[in-house]
Amino acid sequence: MGVFAKRSMTKTRRRRRDLDQIASDIASPRHLELYHETKDVEDLPGLGQHYCIPCAKWFDTETNLSAHKKGKPHRRQLKQLKDGAFTHKEANAASGLGVDNGPVKPKMDMEIDMV
Repeated sequence: MGVFAKRSMTKTRRRRRDLDQIASDIASPRHLELYHETKDVEDLPGLGQHYCIPCAKWFDTETNLSAHKKGKPHRRQLKQLKDGAFTHKEANAASGLGVDNGPVKPKMDMEIDMV
């Protein structure tokens, strides 16, 4: 026996950029420019002229890009970018590795008179 879909599990052809990388692209034009320099223009759809920055996708024509921007996957990606990526602190807290000292008990200042 074995894993039947092993080949499809290891495919990375359709792998897109992560949210933190896309956020860096939006924040810094130089970061996006360095990413574009790693791609050959001849290998890109539409010779690399039509690119959706929030979705990190290339398109053949301007009409395909404008139709994409009206669609649900694009709006979903914009919402994820607006929410922001999770930090390590949030991830640790979700897995139960955060510091939790329990509820804070109020200190009771009691004076005891010994007669």
